[in-house]
Amino acid sequence: MGIFTFFTDQILGMKWLSDLITLFVENLLGLNVASRLGGSIQFFIYDTIKIFLLLSVLIFFISYIQSYFPPERTKKILTKFKGISGATVSALLGTVTPFCSCSSIPIFIGFSNAGLPLGVTFSFLISSPMVDLASLLLLAGFFGMNISILYVVLGLIIAIAGGTIISKLNMESEIRTYNEKTRDLYSESENFNQKQRLDYALNDTKIIVKNVYKYVLIGVGIGSLIHNWIPQEAILAVLGNDNPFSVIIAAVIGIPMYADIFGTIPIAEALFLAGVPIGTVLAFMMGVTALSLPSMIMLSKVVKPKLLAIFIGIVTIGIVITGYLFNAIGPFLM
Repeated sequence: MGIFTFFTDQILGMKWLSDLITLFVENLLGLNVASRLGGSIQFFIYDTIKIFLLLSVLIFFISYIQSYFPPERTKKILTKFKGISGATVSALLGTVTPFCSCSSIPIFIGFSNAGLPLGVTFSFLISSPMVDLASLLLLAGFFGMNISILYVVLGLIIAIAGGTIISKLNMESEIRTYNEKTRDLYSESENFNQKQRLDYALNDTKIIVKNVYKYVLIGVGIGSLIHNWIPQEAILAVLGNDNPFSVIIAAVIGIPMYADIFGTIPIAEALFLAGVPIGTVLAFMMGVTALSLPSMIMLSKVVKPKLLAIFIGIVTIGIVITGYLFNAIGPFLM
């Protein structure tokens, strides 16, 4: 086994943990993991422990990086770029910022109030929840590094293209005046020393885990239900390859939900294990993380209906194209 394979399977994928939980369920609980009950318990315990381990490590690491990019510093960086270069830099900076769209919107508001170009702010808003560094490593642990890297690349393309298109439409008049107080995320970290950055990362990890743990548990519970109790035929009838609209349905199903990448992963894993094509699974994930209904309600307080509809339309089209592309080439990358 090569180092890369070992890292993907045993470090990110934690196959050793899966084997350990299987022994626990079968030998101590006396349940067969091939049965519905045994399989559900094995899936729930394994995914819960795995996600929280990865969650804690990744959030600490990314929060440490975030401490170097508080909003004020990010604004200064982005003011130096315009057009497609501005959209590109903004999308890349979005990869080291908050993990869900509702957390990204306060920063988006700050960028808008600071007078940054509209396309730049929207590129950030698309990339931040959908293609952060956590998604790269988490997806690698579940679907392999090839799928993970392509997911991030295509997500960045959606963000850059979306921001560029919006900038060409000259819709600055569609931004609402927003005077309510928002949390200025990470502003206090600009002048930290190394000890302060480590303490900040640890504190941020505690806060984020406390805020998302319930979504992770709900996601793992739904994943366990899908994996062990819902007939595979029923799932594939709606989301399988034989349904030409499966990618569109998956993206739309994800919109009413509110979860970040950590709560979405176990559901995506269960769908994939049930035979749902990888592109359809990733379209569902993108729909949840980028277009969740609660975040769109928050965004509607900042942008007018016309711009909101254009934003949703651009992102949805990007997600659908990405899903079908993954379905076409995904099997060659697994």
